[in-house]
Amino acid sequence: MTARSIATDPDAGIPDLVHRLTGDSRRLVSDEIRLAKMEAKDGLKRVTKGTLWMSLAFGAGVVMVMSLTVFLVTLIGRTADGHMWVGALVTGALELALGAFLVSKGLTSLAEPAYSLEASRASLADTKHWATSSARRQVHPF
Repeated sequence: MTARSIATDPDAGIPDLVHRLTGDSRRLVSDEIRLAKMEAKDGLKRVTKGTLWMSLAFGAGVVMVMSLTVFLVTLIGRTADGHMWVGALVTGALELALGAFLVSKGLTSLAEPAYSLEASRASLADTKHWATSSARRQVHPF
């Protein structure tokens, strides 16, 4: 956005000033709404890109975890004198504990607020409050 120069007319009356204030208020509110839409669009773009990368990482991770699981079951089973069931139980317990830890971390991460959108909402609420209070003062100047 660019700054606009404000032309002042010393002979301007109160109705003209109120009309200018109303126009400025409308522009301010529309700019705030446009900013909120841009932030939402940017957030959606980032989420989409992040989801794509997370999907690819998940696919690669599944393949790696399966390979690691087979390796650990075999390794622990051979260490336990050929009892592969011991290897399967120990590996399953380890993976279950790791999964619970990762889910806990993920839920904690999702609980954090998105600050830019909340800041835009607060700014819009302030603008609305300012515009309504200005309109009330214009109706009842005394």
